Amino acid sequence: MSSTAAAPSSSALPRGAVRALILATLGFALNFWAWALLSPLGPVFVERGIAKDAALIVAIPVLVGSLGRIPIGALTDRFGGRVMFPIMSLVTVIPVLFLGFVGQYDYTTLLVGGFFLGLAGTTFAIGMPYVNSWFPPARRGLATGLYGMGMGGTAISAFTTVPLVKSVGNAAPFIITAIALVAFAVIGFLAMPMPEGWTPSKRSVVGQSVAAMKLVATWQACYLYALSFGGYVAFSVFLPTMLKKWYGLEASDASFRMAGFVILAVLLRPIGGVLSDRITAGTTLILSYIAVAIGAAVLIFQPPLASLGTVAFLLMAAGLGLGTGAVFGLVAQTTDPADVGTVTGFVGAAGGLGGFVPPLVMAAIHNATGSYSWGIALLLLATLGAIAVTLWVARGRRRVA
Repeated sequence: MSSTAAAPSSSALPRGAVRALILATLGFALNFWAWALLSPLGPVFVERGIAKDAALIVAIPVLVGSLGRIPIGALTDRFGGRVMFPIMSLVTVIPVLFLGFVGQYDYTTLLVGGFFLGLAGTTFAIGMPYVNSWFPPARRGLATGLYGMGMGGTAISAFTTVPLVKSVGNAAPFIITAIALVAFAVIGFLAMPMPEGWTPSKRSVVGQSVAAMKLVATWQACYLYALSFGGYVAFSVFLPTMLKKWYGLEASDASFRMAGFVILAVLLRPIGGVLSDRITAGTTLILSYIAVAIGAAVLIFQPPLASLGTVAFLLMAAGLGLGTGAVFGLVAQTTDPADVGTVTGFVGAAGGLGGFVPPLVMAAIHNATGSYSWGIALLLLATLGAIAVTLWVARGRRRVA
């Protein structure tokens, strides 16, 4: 039997489902808070002379958190979310404290600490199959969308990291985050329920991964999530630097604006899940990508931030938020529950990689041209490609029906 027990066919929720969703979302948010600690400090590291460009510093955790989701998703199918969530939260405390007390003062140790900090980003692949197993098919889009709001942990980092560094001390945000992670690990061990009838997967991690790789739906969802969630991650880690260089904002102002971008995307994610349940995931994805495309088309021309620029950024945030919810609505609708953990690992990895590459590309384009316009143009092209893939998926599902 699979590690992801099939949810009841009726719309009734099993006892413990709401508690499971709340605790998984809390754990996801706290780990993403840790995962994003270096992003708001990127401009600060540049100002201190630790790095000439912070793009690699903020991108390394994204890369590790992305690729690590593949084995973590498979391990969740074997050991369950109740075990994996607390363990990974405790493991994340180590690089958080290392960066807080030692790693943030040198470029090399920042990269080392950021590498292991990336483990926090793998927790996405734990909660998705865990939550999916608790809810019937008609409610999975909403449930996974609500769980996805945990990505708002990056907003906590955006709002608090720089102010805490300036008012309390360099180690303050790292210490507070570590305490929160330890507290959640204890609560998770004691209070996270397991779905009734759950049994661990007997397949090897490699076998599970190979099976997921053979599914066409896996690769379709990977591309779509690389754009939706990858775009969200890319802007959440790179937007402070972009606003500082392109519009001359102060680090604190840029971080607060990035937090607004993040909050809007987070709020729209469960709506994307709800719409996936009601009007299909494909239709929701088309609407989300149209919004992203319009926003990108406007930003290519570097409009004034005080008016049109802000509207364009927020439109993109809304589109990316809808898309992140809808992609996993699609996964829930098209994937056997036995494979959700492993497929989630691949799709989550693609999303994270979609967030790793753009900051490096944007930094290179700005260094070469003095503008981010060509980078935004590439985003527009990728969005048009996502619309094409979504239409392809929808046509395939109609033929099967």
